Amino acid sequence: MTIRSYAGIRKPGLLLVHSDVPVLTVLKTKVSSLSTLKVPGNHGRRVGLVTRFQYSVADRTFASSSVDSSRFKQGTARLGRKQGGPSSLYSRPSLSEMKNERMANRARVYEFLRGIGIIPDELDGLELPVTAEVMRERVDFLRKLGLTIEDINNYPLILGCSVKKNMIPVLDYLGKLGVRKSTFTEFLRRYPQVLHASVVVDLAPVVKYLQGMDIKPNDIPRVLERYPEVLGFKLEGTMSTSVAYLVGIGVARREIGGVLTRYPDILGMRVGRMIKPFVEYLEGLGIPRLAVARLIEKRPHILGFGLEERVKPNVESILEFNVREALLPSVVAQYPEIIGLELKPKLLSQQSLLNSVIDIGPEDFGRVLEKMPQVVSLSNAPVIKHVDFLKICGFSLEQVRTMVVGCPQLLALNLDIMKLNFDYYQMEMKRPLDDLVMFPAFFTYGLESTIKPRHRVVAKKGLKCSLAWLLNCSDVKFDERMTYDTIDMEEMETEQSFNMNTLMEPRSDESASDYDEDSEDDYL
Repeated sequence: MTIRSYAGIRKPGLLLVHSDVPVLTVLKTKVSSLSTLKVPGNHGRRVGLVTRFQYSVADRTFASSSVDSSRFKQGTARLGRKQGGPSSLYSRPSLSEMKNERMANRARVYEFLRGIGIIPDELDGLELPVTAEVMRERVDFLRKLGLTIEDINNYPLILGCSVKKNMIPVLDYLGKLGVRKSTFTEFLRRYPQVLHASVVVDLAPVVKYLQGMDIKPNDIPRVLERYPEVLGFKLEGTMSTSVAYLVGIGVARREIGGVLTRYPDILGMRVGRMIKPFVEYLEGLGIPRLAVARLIEKRPHILGFGLEERVKPNVESILEFNVREALLPSVVAQYPEIIGLELKPKLLSQQSLLNSVIDIGPEDFGRVLEKMPQVVSLSNAPVIKHVDFLKICGFSLEQVRTMVVGCPQLLALNLDIMKLNFDYYQMEMKRPLDDLVMFPAFFTYGLESTIKPRHRVVAKKGLKCSLAWLLNCSDVKFDERMTYDTIDMEEMETEQSFNMNTLMEPRSDESASDYDEDSEDDYL
């Protein structure tokens, strides 16, 4: 059966279709290509088909339809949920709501921090935990490491580090390197920024660079403990230029590892601002550059003395205390620490002490400084004990003064060794005390290694000589003297003096790392 026009249908069931002509009229553009509409023979099914067809189109196209109000309402409800209403299951908070929630969370975290004494002002803009409980976990972890609330306030940005993602991996890495857990507290106080670092990207390359500087693996953790800031340096920056400059002035390449182990702060020093001006100033005082390099190898911490703040004022103070300018380089080279001390008060104190115990005047104090600048670091009690010992030996106050001015080392020697030397002098050598007054350096020589064997040789030959001629020479020179028919008076030396050339002699194979630890307590 073919229907060419809806107007020709007289059946009531088909008139329901006729009532929805406006719907089809609106959709005319979509169905106009259908010239005929074939309807199956079952009349009931025809009505249902047409009705469902019209409802389906209406449900997808219009907000209203008169075909089936119940189905329309259900469809409209489903459409409303898809478009998203306030009560929709698919609704999301707005940007404004999310911002307000973040501000509320941060306010709660700040309230917690203020409650335990931490000032959170510097944390604005830093990503923080959502809850105060997570922040409490971070604070508790840091406090277990030994950090105080004051430490955290000194660097509050440390609270931006996650315990699991930042703190634990970094500390585990340091522990595996050999950094002692007992040093973690001070380590983090000095360089808390390490907790922000990546082990692979930031820390491991620095450790590898240090190993390339011939720093022994066992010394790496000591370097990090003494100077944790090194972990923040760029490899191509300050570290490489500092090392290159030191090698350039004469510091032996094989000694660099020992130098950096004892004073890793060098790695953070800028050549142009700190190292080079310091080296050039010492050269200007009269210390050869190679001698400066040797001083740095033995006592690298001298590079940390502030040139303008400490070194130059100290040099002026030394000259004020009657040290002759020509001997100034010798004073600094003998005891380079002297230019890094709070010097003037020490000089005044020591001058007053020596004046009170042996009546040394300003000029004589200058001579003492020239021969033993370490006198500025001597304690009062040992000085008095040594003076008392010389008096007990039978020397007058004037003789003691002469001996101390001639050989200030007498004030710092081991008293037991001095007693042994003096006993041998009296009982075996049987010389007058005046000979010791003339050559007080006798007490500085080894009894078994030098004094006894040389005295026996001279006594066997029946020679009469001064203590200076006997002792103040090398073993080779002494053997040569024993071939003389007469004693050459011109070879007799009355005192020892520091020789700058000893700093520039060919080096032994001994590594700089075997030197004793630098200290200002080398003398009593």
